[in-house]
Parts: sequence; C-alpha cells; structure tokens
Amino acid sequence: MSIISNDINKAVAILNSEDIVAIPTETVYGLAGNIYSEKAIRKIFEVKQRPLFNPLIVHLYSVKQLNEIVTNIPEKAQKLAEAFWPGSLTLVLKKNEAIPDLITAGKDTVAVRIPNHPVTLQLLKALDFPLAAPSANPFNRISPTQALHVEQYFKNSIQMVLEGGSCTSGIESTIIGFEGEEAVLYRLGAISLEDIETVIGNIIVKNKSELAPAAPGMLAKHYSPTTKTFLVDDVLHFIENNHFKNIGVLQFKDSLENEFIAHLEVLSKSGNLNEAASNLYHAMHTLDALNLDAIIIQKMPNYGLGKSMNDRLERAAN
Repeated sequence: MSIISNDINKAVAILNSEDIVAIPTETVYGLAGNIYSEKAIRKIFEVKQRPLFNPLIVHLYSVKQLNEIVTNIPEKAQKLAEAFWPGSLTLVLKKNEAIPDLITAGKDTVAVRIPNHPVTLQLLKALDFPLAAPSANPFNRISPTQALHVEQYFKNSIQMVLEGGSCTSGIESTIIGFEGEEAVLYRLGAISLEDIETVIGNIIVKNKSELAPAAPGMLAKHYSPTTKTFLVDDVLHFIENNHFKNIGVLQFKDSLENEFIAHLEVLSKSGNLNEAASNLYHAMHTLDALNLDAIIIQKMPNYGLGKSMNDRLERAAN
C-alpha cells in the first residue's frame, strides 16, 4: 500500500503525535518533525542515518515566527529575507535558547527558511510549531524531487509522504550565514551566488567542511547514486579512454551517441539552467535505477545555477 497521500489533516495528526512526515518544498522533499520534540528529531536522524553533527533546517510559514527561533537578524539577513522569502534561501542566525541543541548540532546558530510551496505552507499554518526538515533521503544518497522517490527510500520506516508534485527548483536551498555583519555562503543552491550578490554585494564562500559543518550540504561526499559516478568535461573522450560497457550519460543540453551508452538523460534541450536544475535529481534517480556499470555526467556551465549543480555533482561523484 502506498504511503503517499494528499491528506494534510493526516499529516497534522502524525506530526502532533511526535512522529515524522515527508513534505514537499520547491527545492526537494524533506523529512519533517516538530522542532520541540526530541523523539521526532531523533527519528529524523535515525531514519536518514544522518550523523548528529550535521545540523537541520527549521521551516516557518511566516517571518512573524522568526523571533521565537532567533535572537539577532543582521541587516544583510533582513535584506535577503525580504528579497527571497518565501523561497529557496536558508539563513543561519543566532538561535533562541528554546531551540534544541539536537537541531543545531550543539551550535549557537540555527538554519531557518520559509519554503515556497503551497501545500507545505498550508501544513505549517495548521501546526502550533515549526518543522525541522532535512532532505528526505538516506544520508549521502540522491535527494528526492518527487513523492515516489521518498516512498522508494522509506516506505517501511515512515507513515506518510505528503504529495506536492515535482519540486520546481529541484536542488536544495542556498545557505547564507554571518560572521559579524559579513555574509558567508555555506551552501550553493537554488538561488545563484550572483543573485545573492545583487542584493547584498560581495560574499565570502566557505562551502566545504568535514568535521563540524556550520550548515547542511557541506560534506565532501553527498547526493550520491549507488552506481559508480564520474563528472567530466568531455563525456565521449572519457568513454573512449575507460573500459565501461553499459553506461548511463547525463548531459546538460546536447544529445550524444556511442555504442556503450545504454541510456542518455538530457537536462534541458534549450540550455536553460533553471530547467536543468529542476530535472537534475530526477535524471540521476532514473540512471541509478538502471543497473549500469557507470554514470558519466557532463560538467555544467560554471555560472549561475550551473555552479550550484556542479557543486552537487562534484560531491555525488566524489
């Protein structure tokens, strides 16, 4: 029996009982629980097999809730919130004492955003508490952008996936923190670095950390297929110089032919980076399900959302 459902009231009941529900956002599906329930938050970490040193993102429906979560909002954070919320931007801010250390990996900061998805905003408004929600995938695996991806991962370990269609952005939120008044990019994401900089000017980039990440998505290996995966500049050159026979290929916009290519996924025939990002994880799920010898992925153009996609793909192929 499918665990996918449109029933928001059922999701509310499960979350009120300190259990967890997979929810849609515009970025990826998340595995959500009451931020004030240790039972729910521990279950998120257990189901995902996620290490406790990797913090979670708190999801709100309104800026009005921010004061119960954080103690200080720098001027640049206010500008970014005004420009991009609701949307695919996560801000890392000084946390209120009420926020459990389990969510923040013991840090004095908390990651927070307002998702831009009508179903989840409706759900959040129906609850008396915000939700913590990392991506709804086992640790290090490909993020889910459809309810079916989540069901395939977790059908035996969660009660419900709230149906919200395909995620429109298709990659995780961009994460910005603050060191004093200076803005720091911790994770490239669905809002490009260039778009962030048009609002607040130049920004420091610190998006890799293995031991005590300041935000999710900073580990070297992440977003990975189970199939051996390579990220290359020239796919045909790589095929000619390696000995894989049954190959899946992921291209940005151009089609390719080769006797060893068993399946080809093209992200955007028109070369649109937004469309490519939206299709990225679904294409990776498709290829990973085909029992291939290898997946070979063409590097994306290294600007705008192409830079964010390359960040994901480098970690996937690590």
